[in-house]
Amino acid sequence: MIELAAEAVDPRLLRRAMRREAWQRVWYRFSRNPLSVVGLTVVLAIGLAALLAPWIAPYPQDAGANVDFAHAMEPPGPSHWLGTDSVGRDVLSRILFGYRISLLMAVVVVSVAAPPGILAGLVAGYYRGRPIDTVIMRVTDIFLAVPPLVLALAMTSVLQPNVFNAMLAVTLMWWPWYARLVYGMASSLRNEFYVQAAEAMGASRAHILFREILPNCVSAIFTKVTLDMSFVIIIGASLSFVGLGAQPPTPDLGTMVADGAKYMPDQWWLVTFPALAIVVAILGFNMLGDGLRDVLSEEGR
Repeated sequence: MIELAAEAVDPRLLRRAMRREAWQRVWYRFSRNPLSVVGLTVVLAIGLAALLAPWIAPYPQDAGANVDFAHAMEPPGPSHWLGTDSVGRDVLSRILFGYRISLLMAVVVVSVAAPPGILAGLVAGYYRGRPIDTVIMRVTDIFLAVPPLVLALAMTSVLQPNVFNAMLAVTLMWWPWYARLVYGMASSLRNEFYVQAAEAMGASRAHILFREILPNCVSAIFTKVTLDMSFVIIIGASLSFVGLGAQPPTPDLGTMVADGAKYMPDQWWLVTFPALAIVVAILGFNMLGDGLRDVLSEEGR
């Protein structure tokens, strides 16, 4: 009985139960928002389509340098649901593989750019008013002063055009947004009583930054990550549209739009369906991000 009583008040079990209850509340609020559910469904569908593209694409060989001039410029029909391009490749198959490039860029850019930006924002916010704060935030302001797409275009035009260099360029210009977001939150949270209590108890700076301040920034960071996925997809498609992203014959949504624009308006499907694919991905991530923002902001009240 004594062991059961001790287990019942075990702080670890209590914290675990509280986290489980909090996530249940979050999921309940999220599921009550139809747009959020639609956004999550769209994002999962796109992710699965990109992951399973080699198996679900009608003509997976068309993701490469395959040509079939006998079926070039076919309009949408039973054999090619979204038509074919100028060399006879299936548009639907290339869109599915194109999602792979777009999602890969979005995931890599956000996952690589977020950690250094978060760390810079935490340090600058906690040491606000000190020289390290001035240095970090002035460097951040320099990057933020240049429009993201312009900076990415400048960098990729100097480097060899390919997917890796496009991801590198976008990553280098994306971290300041996370630094600015976390800086504002850390500057406010550093004056909270629980932070002052941790300092009074002799907690290390790393403990205060990563165990006291950072957990209270997670909801805003998570929401921004979701919304940023759509922005990165737009910028990646824009770089490919001007020839600075993925190079032929690699299927990329921006490249497909650029190639199809030469045949408008007669072969309208060459532009319409890749552009719609970009729009659907952007709407999915935006609806998901908006839903998470609403849910997590309610949870924080």
